Amino acid sequence: MRWFSRSPRGSRATEVLPSPNIWYFQQAYEVENRAQDVDGEIWRVLREECDWTGRDVLDLGCGDGFHLPRFALDARSVLGVEPHAPLARDAAKRVQDLPNVSVREGRAQRLPVDDASVDVVHARTAYFFGPGCEPGLREAERVLRPGGAILIVDLDATSEPYGGWLRADLPHYDPAEVERFFDREGFRLRRVATRWRFTDHAALESVLKIEFSAQVAERATAEVRRRTVGSDVTLPVGYRVHTRIKPTGLVLPGHSASSGDPSSSSTSTSPRIV
Repeated sequence: MRWFSRSPRGSRATEVLPSPNIWYFQQAYEVENRAQDVDGEIWRVLREECDWTGRDVLDLGCGDGFHLPRFALDARSVLGVEPHAPLARDAAKRVQDLPNVSVREGRAQRLPVDDASVDVVHARTAYFFGPGCEPGLREAERVLRPGGAILIVDLDATSEPYGGWLRADLPHYDPAEVERFFDREGFRLRRVATRWRFTDHAALESVLKIEFSAQVAERATAEVRRRTVGSDVTLPVGYRVHTRIKPTGLVLPGHSASSGDPSSSSTSTSPRIV
């Protein structure tokens, strides 16, 4: 887990903070990616919100590119943007045989993408967690074509048991405030119930150790062991999908697309889980 905080005006010090899971434990994070959403519920909801078939997709904070091939099955083009150079290189290797996919190193606050050049901006558990992410939201709006969508997937900290472990490690994180933020920014919200499934308890434990403090990871591992029946090591995890569609016509004052005054400042913080 990590905190993203909006830096003071003119400062670039906190624009990219190390992600202590995927940056340093990439193999364990690959195990986590493969375990997540085994029933495909997030993908179902994303497609219902904005079908990317035949369209241009930007995966923001793509990490080592795990989700890029999935988008590439139907999209006209897929671009992954990742701020951490080693991950960007690994993402490029992952998709090197996919002609409609490319990867660029870049930051959410200054996307290396032309104005109005993509139809979908997807950000999954990366950067966008409410107050503090306004610069990235403005950039996402800039690169979207009219009628395009910002699709933000984050963890639902009100959903048990994972949400309880999350709140234990982040006592100052307010899930309700995050939801109010996205509502003010013009996003609609859908909650998604998913299952994570692991090959064994060792795989589960390796993932929990990179997501939580040692104390919370130990507690979480013990709770899952008590719930496990037979060899089926599964974990219910709730997500939130936030969606905003860019208007196709005149934007009236007060509309979400015109909100977020660039001159305003915010001292609030929000967690990033990557």
